[in-house]
This record gives sequence, structure tokens and C-alpha cells, in this order.
Amino acid sequence: MYSNKKNVLQLAALLREYGIDHVVVSPGSRNAPIIQTLTQHPAFRCFTVVDERSAAFFALGLIEKLQRPVAVCCTSGTALLNFGSAVAEAFYQQLPLLVISADRPAAWIGQMDGQTLPQPGIFNTMVKKSVSLPEPTTAEDEWYCNRLINEALLKLTHHGNGPVQINVPLSEPLFEFTAEELPRVRTIRYSGGYPKSLDNNDYFRRQWAQSSKRMIIIGQQLPGEKVKNTIETLAAQWDCVVLAEHLANIPSDAVIGNFDQIIYALPAERWEEFTPDLLITFGGNVVSKRIRQFMRKQRPAQHWHLSLDGSVPDLFQSLTDVIEMDHHFFSLLGTPEESQSMAFSSIWKNESEQLRNKSEEFMAAMPFSDLQVLKELFPVLPEGAALQLGNSSTVRNAQLFQLNPEIPVFCNRGTSGIDGSMSTAVGYSAIHQALTFLVIGDLSFFYDVNALWNRHIGKNLRVLLVNNGGGEIFHLLPGLNKAESLNEHVSYRHNTGAREWADAMGFEYLSVENEAELKENIVTFVSDNSERPILMETKTPMEVNAEVFRAYYHHLK
Repeated sequence: MYSNKKNVLQLAALLREYGIDHVVVSPGSRNAPIIQTLTQHPAFRCFTVVDERSAAFFALGLIEKLQRPVAVCCTSGTALLNFGSAVAEAFYQQLPLLVISADRPAAWIGQMDGQTLPQPGIFNTMVKKSVSLPEPTTAEDEWYCNRLINEALLKLTHHGNGPVQINVPLSEPLFEFTAEELPRVRTIRYSGGYPKSLDNNDYFRRQWAQSSKRMIIIGQQLPGEKVKNTIETLAAQWDCVVLAEHLANIPSDAVIGNFDQIIYALPAERWEEFTPDLLITFGGNVVSKRIRQFMRKQRPAQHWHLSLDGSVPDLFQSLTDVIEMDHHFFSLLGTPEESQSMAFSSIWKNESEQLRNKSEEFMAAMPFSDLQVLKELFPVLPEGAALQLGNSSTVRNAQLFQLNPEIPVFCNRGTSGIDGSMSTAVGYSAIHQALTFLVIGDLSFFYDVNALWNRHIGKNLRVLLVNNGGGEIFHLLPGLNKAESLNEHVSYRHNTGAREWADAMGFEYLSVENEAELKENIVTFVSDNSERPILMETKTPMEVNAEVFRAYYHHLK
């Protein structure tokens, strides 16, 4: 029988999956659940060495003979410190030593409880990675535990061998050995760059060809014609759904951009129809929260992520393979042996087209609002222009519209903060020869207003300040939109305008408070005839904006 501790069961099951079957254990009570589980399973060969210092060096001897990872396990407290010398030796010899340290619950560290000290990261730069597991009580806890163990075990041999620490907090009672078997666990595999990634008996080629529902999701990336061409070629040859937002900078008919609306309008009984069995992701962040929620519920059987740096972003909680390549990976998948039916991509494209028609129908009749402002601006952006977007509502609202495919789109979505959107746009415009347009909300604008105090601002900068008197997005979040603190402290309702800043910084200033002024001033705003940078401020009622936004999505259903 094995321990009933879920983090211990996940650890043991993943050690088995990774082929780490030699374990050196030092006696103790806090690590007894780990010892019981590993010693009672036939997959593991365990050696008991009382002295922790000697145990760790003993493990190094095993590694030297086996030439693969070996684990060493101790109880909590100063026992772990005795591993230090061997860990340092393993680091400089590049030996894959796995340190498994049992620990007390974090709440009791530093509280004069027995055998406690801060164990996570205790070896500092002497290990390639250090993780501390949760004690799972929910499905998300268990996924997090699984992901951390996968990351740690992968790091043992990734880009060279070296030691890794897995810290395992364990609460009392410790000695309940009631689990009859180890759980089935998800493992994540690393595949090196070309040609290694396709050398494993053509594994990836075969899996790709055999899948009936293929999907690619492209995150934020800089513009690149080669990526676009590669994706278009792939989509023309294979039945494959390609999802990408504006920030992916893949302007192509092969791409579905309004997938957020599709998922919103899709009834639950059709979710399975739209779920891939093989998902490939690459690029940076994805703005849509709905696609994250959808894919976490409808997990594909396989999820491959292209990651040049070998990072392990498990955004959809289904990652199975990390492939250390860029978009060139797609060109190595080959061509189908026979023509594809295009069944899976057709259902997505048909749904996309239907919702695009509904969207345009609504947009044609909506009142003056933030969405109306974007609807008027985007079609008239001139050739050669670049578009910078502020975070929060701005980047999300922009996704509801078609954009000129020749115009690159940028936004600070790496961490999704509001603090430097305008400064980034100013930097871009300083070396971009044509017009640079920034669409930004009022809180982002005033937070970063110092960006306008810059000697490098030229006449090619166009700032559209969408001023709705506060953080509009907070009024759309269920629960928060009824909080007493919302207006004054969360969304920060205000009556501040930007005219004085524009005048002081030498900008031409345009004010828009209704649809007629919008249509009149937008002509000047997008023109390149001005000898000064231009700031156009639109003032819209927050309550109207919120109602228009809700009505838009209601119309889609």
C-alpha cells in the first residue's frame, strides 16, 4: 500500500514514467510517506543510507555507473543541508542528481516547530531548478503539482545535466498508507531542435497525419512574412484550424480571428465538435480569456508547444510535448498522401462567417460609444501605418474588428500591464517613417502621460485617447460591477481631460463627443498633412459603453 498524499503519488508516478528508478533514502518520519510509496513499488530499487551527506555522494556513484538520473530523499530540517556538498559536486560535474526533500507545511516555517527551516531554493545557484509542491486539495492543485514535477524532471537533463530539487511539504497525519495504486499521470516530453524533433521514428509526422481534428493557436509575435507563408501553405494542404488574434500579425484568410465570439456563441452541446484532438501552439500571449477557459475544459489528447528556449508554458493544462523549434517545424510535417476533406476547418470557418455577418449587422446600428470610435477608425488607417494598442479594454475591443492586413499591430501583452503603452508607441514612432497610431484608454494614458514629455516625438505620432471616465472593464466583470468600492476605488471614475497636456506638449488637439464630431475629426486625425503630432480625445459615457458591449455579445447568440 502507498501513501494517500496526492503530491507523493504524483511524484512517484512521474518518477516511474521518466525512468528514474534508483533512489537513495535516509530514514525519517516526515519523508516516511515518500519512503513507503517508493519502497513498496516494484518499479523502484531503493538504497537506505542513514548519513544524509554520505547518501547524496552514494547517489553520485550510482549516477556515474548508470549515466542517468538518480534520486536522493531526506526528511525535513537540517537533514537537507547535509546534501549541500554533493549537490555542488553534481552541479560542477553536470550529474543529474534529483534531490527530494520532505518538508513541513509552509505555515510552520519559522514558528519554532521542530525540524523546520526555509527549504525551497536552499541550494540557490547550485541547482538547475528548484520547485516546492502544493498539497493538492483541488483538481487545479493536482494539475499544478503535476506540472511542477514535470518541469523539474525535464530540467535534470535539459541543455546539459545537473542537479534539481523537488521540495514536498507534508501535513499530518503522515502515516495513512491506503492508496492501492499509483495514479495515471500526464508526462511532458522535450524534443530538441531539428532534426532531432522529427527523428523519433517520425513520431510527430505520424501523429499529425493520423489526427482528424488539428488546431494551431498562434500567440503574440512580431510581423514576419515567412511565418505567414508557412501557415498558409500548411492550411492549404491539411485540414487544420488556425486561430490567431491581431497581435499574432498573421493577416491571412487561412486564419480565424473572431474565435472569441465563436466560443461565446457556441452552445455547450457543440463543444466537442469544435475541440481538437491535436493542438499546436507557438508565439507569446493570447488575449482571449474564453479560448483559455474553453481549452482547459475541452483538453486535447495532445498539445505540442513550439518553444525555442525550452520553456514549459502549460496554458491549457494539457501540454504533452515541448519542441525546441520555431515556425520552421510546420514545414517539416510533410504533405498528405491524399486530399483532405477539410471537415474540421470547415465547421470553424462556417461559424466564423455567420458570426461576422451578425457582428456587422450590430455594428451598423450601434450608438456613439467606444466600439463606434474603433469602427470608424480602423477602416481608414492609411497604408504604411502601424497600430499600437493600449492594454485591457482597448486590445480586447480591437479584436472585434477586421484590420487592414498590411498594418502591423503591437501591444505590451508580455505581462499585460498598463504602465508603458504610450512610451512604447512613442519609441516605435521615433524610427518608423510613416504614421504610428496609438489607441489607448484613459487610465493607461494618464498613468503614462510623461511619455509625451519626450524630445523624440515627431509629427507622425497619432494618439487616440478613448476617455470614458475610468476603468470601463471593471464595470463588465460579474460581481465586481456591483461592489460599493467600484467607482471610487477600483475603476477610478474621474472627469480629467487631456487638452492641457496636448497643448503643453505641442500636440494638435481634437475633441470628439458625438458621432458627427467623430466623422469630421477623424479625417484630420488620419491625414499625414499635419506638421505636429495629433491627440484626438473621444469622450463617451461609461454606462452606454457597457450596455453596447453587452448588447453586442447578446446579439451574437
